[in-house]
Amino acid sequence: MSDSAEAVARVVVEVVPFAMRVIREEMRSRRGADLSIPQFRTLLFLQRNPGAALGTVAHHLGSTPPTVSKMIFSLGERGLIDHPDSSADRRRVELRLTPRGAALVDRVRGETVAKFAERLENIPATERENILSAFESLRKTL
Repeated sequence: MSDSAEAVARVVVEVVPFAMRVIREEMRSRRGADLSIPQFRTLLFLQRNPGAALGTVAHHLGSTPPTVSKMIFSLGERGLIDHPDSSADRRRVELRLTPRGAALVDRVRGETVAKFAERLENIPATERENILSAFESLRKTL
């Protein structure tokens, strides 16, 4: 196998989407039936981007600000995110997870990591160390 940058890029481009599909399926199965996929994606986004504006969330979801505004209000009513109390220009409000919303995301992420780890148990320890090292290098580079 070639160790050229192009060969590495080909493997990353091939493997990462597959891994993400497995991760997404796990997270979706654990999010709870009362939470839509766009709602859960919003919670995940706000965990990674606390204080994001409504327009930024809408852009991330590929949706419109009015649609996301309704969803934000619904998530706020359920105690999962802090949302504006007034209807004055919600696009400028910084959105954040509540402790309850953060706990939900942390629980789903933790369960997903545990399930993914089960899959990785079949890989010999030395290879897992190599994968970890490679992903740390990739993280630093990107």
